[in-house]
Amino acid sequence: MREFDVRQLTEAVSTMVQDVNYRYPADVKHCLDSACEKETSRIGKATLEYLKLNAAIADEKHIPICQDTGMVAVYLYVGQDVHFTHGSVNEAIQEGVRQGYDKGYLRKSMVSEPLFERVNTKDNTPCMIYTSIIDGEQVILEITCKGAGSENMSVIEMLKPAQGIEGVKQTVLNAVKKAGPNACPPMVIGVGLGGSFDYAAYLAKKATVRSCDSAHPDPRYAALEDQLLSEINQLNIGPQGLKGDTTALKVNIETHATHIACLPCAVNISCHITRHARREF
Repeated sequence: MREFDVRQLTEAVSTMVQDVNYRYPADVKHCLDSACEKETSRIGKATLEYLKLNAAIADEKHIPICQDTGMVAVYLYVGQDVHFTHGSVNEAIQEGVRQGYDKGYLRKSMVSEPLFERVNTKDNTPCMIYTSIIDGEQVILEITCKGAGSENMSVIEMLKPAQGIEGVKQTVLNAVKKAGPNACPPMVIGVGLGGSFDYAAYLAKKATVRSCDSAHPDPRYAALEDQLLSEINQLNIGPQGLKGDTTALKVNIETHATHIACLPCAVNISCHITRHARREF
């Protein structure tokens, strides 16, 4: 049995939320650099260059790449042989968010409840925490800081199984068309297929955390990721909605078994920053 001090989670979350707001994740930067080299539209290429310049200034001056520093989602994977000490896991994570957004001078955007008062909590908590039990003694922490401009463009459709691949493609393409410039393209698009209504949405968000340098392990879904990316980039929405070849940097698909009568399809759209980080303990 491994003992794990929850204060390590506080420290890690605090550092991670600052880092991902000051600089592109390496995989996203790689995709953006590659897109900039291939972009054929003059204004599209110039826009991508401006995004890169903005990111360089943010990194150098230690200021956020975007003024919307997002709401935090945390994915915590806990080995079944781990025993946490020195407090509550959930509170340790929330405290990490509080400290990170305070120390990093990051904008606090969370409101206490969604409909009536909508009072700002002033520390960007509570974040959303998803916990999974894994084998062994490892603890893995993944985070994403998601801005509202792209989050608001996400959709879910309960497709009929007979709609199949074409139904999935149409759902994704319609979501991207509707998003247009509002999601701050070039986008990273997470697609969740299967499970239930709620689980498909979870899969879609989780797909945006997956590295943009990766591919789905099933070659059929990997091919669908590439096909969707190609068709999306033919829409001519372009960087920041100003036309061009680069509407999306990557499409990531996550899947789960589902009911014989179901084909849930969720699309979670992320902006050109797609802030995410991973740490293993």
